[in-house]
Amino acid sequence: MTPLIHLEAVTKVYPLGKTQVPALRGIDLSIATGEYVAIMGPSGSGKSTLMNILGCLDVPTGGSYRLRGHDVGSLSDNELSRLRNREIGFVFQTFNLLPRASAVQNVALPLVYAGVGSGERTRRAEEALGLVGLAERARHRPSELSGGERQRVAIARALVVAPSLILADEPTGNLDSTTGREIMEALERAGGDGRTIILVTHEEEIADRARRILRLRDGRLVSDEATRRA
Repeated sequence: MTPLIHLEAVTKVYPLGKTQVPALRGIDLSIATGEYVAIMGPSGSGKSTLMNILGCLDVPTGGSYRLRGHDVGSLSDNELSRLRNREIGFVFQTFNLLPRASAVQNVALPLVYAGVGSGERTRRAEEALGLVGLAERARHRPSELSGGERQRVAIARALVVAPSLILADEPTGNLDSTTGREIMEALERAGGDGRTIILVTHEEEIADRARRILRLRDGRLVSDEATRRA
């Protein structure tokens, strides 16, 4: 069975003046549909670079990355954009919500880019908010929501396009431990219908909720282990 994600000898090098700075040094990785994976590693280990590549926000310098069979490195910017909109939902540490838009308008935003009509956008956005327990807060702006509620809006926004892959970058980083657990439960419910979840975290407690933990160091994948939940 073809994996959802397949990386082979992936490298990423950034130019810094006359110097080439390697961020990833030959990553081999396969992730199947429906897996729940945590990525860990110290600052500078390559976590963010790897997530950017997995999310089609960047392309490898060398090697190959296939997402659902698509060779990401061979795609144009427009093709990458369409692939992101169709296959990937993003959840960020800083929420990235529009401050003057309501929760339902924020959630519907990816559907605007996908060309979905206004009525259908609202219906699907309200449905996604219901999945994260925020149906009654749909008309509230971010300033009227708690940090945990804002992050749940961000999860709903990631879900609204029905993606096959959810990428979460430190989704509990700005939250207290109790709210963080609630956010992880909401995220895990979102992945309950066969979606693949990949999250970056520096918290062992959060990583242990996944079924598999990848550890990076100096741009290399140094550990790939199943957790007790696997």
